[in-house]
Amino acid sequence: MLKGHTALVTGSTQGIGLAIARSFARAGADIVLHGIEPPERGRIVAAELAEASKVRVAYVQANLAEAEPSAALVGEATKALAEPDILVNNAGIQHTASIENFPDEKWDAIIAINLSSAFHTMKAAVPLMRRRGWGRIVNIASVHGLVASVQKAAYLAAKHGLVGMSKGVALETAPDGITVNCICPGWTDTPLIQPQIDARAAALGGDRTAGVRELLREKQPNLMLLPPEHIGDVAVFLCSPAASGITGVALPVDGGWTAQ
Repeated sequence: MLKGHTALVTGSTQGIGLAIARSFARAGADIVLHGIEPPERGRIVAAELAEASKVRVAYVQANLAEAEPSAALVGEATKALAEPDILVNNAGIQHTASIENFPDEKWDAIIAINLSSAFHTMKAAVPLMRRRGWGRIVNIASVHGLVASVQKAAYLAAKHGLVGMSKGVALETAPDGITVNCICPGWTDTPLIQPQIDARAAALGGDRTAGVRELLREKQPNLMLLPPEHIGDVAVFLCSPAASGITGVALPVDGGWTAQ
C-alpha cells in the first residue's frame, strides 16, 4: 500500500512509536527511526526491523527537547535514508503533579518535546511535501488533547496545542495533496503510563491486573488497555488512499473515553 514512500517516525525505538514504525513497514514503506539512545543501539533496532519487514530502515538520533535538533531532523532523515513524505510526530514525555507542585523544568521539557518539536518537523517537511504534491502528517496527540484530567497541566497544554496546530496546518496544506491529522489514544500499553499503573497496583496489594482495571474504570469504558499496534494501524490508514479526503481531524482511539 505504501511501497515507494518513506516514513519518519519520532520517538520510535519503543512503545507506540516502534509499533507505528512496524505498521508502516508492513505496509511497505521505508522507515527512518528516531530516538535519543546511543547510535549503536538505535542501529540495532533499525536492523531488526529491516530484517523482519524487508524494507529499508535507518536510525537518527536527536534530542527533541532542543529546537535546533528538532528543526534539523527531517534533513538528517533525508541524509540517512531518503526524503520523508510521511511524518509521524510521536515523541513525548509525561509528568504528573498538581499545578502548585509542577516543576518548571518539567513544563519546559514537555512543551518542547510534545509540542514544539512537531512544529519544527512540520515546518521542515511541508515544503518538501508541497514540492512533491503529496504528503501525510500524523501527529500522535492523546485523549488529553480533547478532554482534561487532573495533575497534567503541561501534557494537556501540549496535546491541546498539537491538535489545534494540526488543524491550522491542515487548512494551509489542503490544496497541496497533503493531509494533517491527529490520533488521540486513550490508555495504551506503553512505558509512559507504567508509573500510573504501578501506583494503582500498589494500592491494591501489588496486583498489576487489578491496577490496570482500576485505572481504566475511571475513564475508558471498554476496560481494555490498547495494544500499541492498534495505533500503528490507524496511522497507516490515515496515510492510505482511502483517507485522502481526511484532513484536520483529531481521531480518538480511546475505547469510548471521549464519548462520555
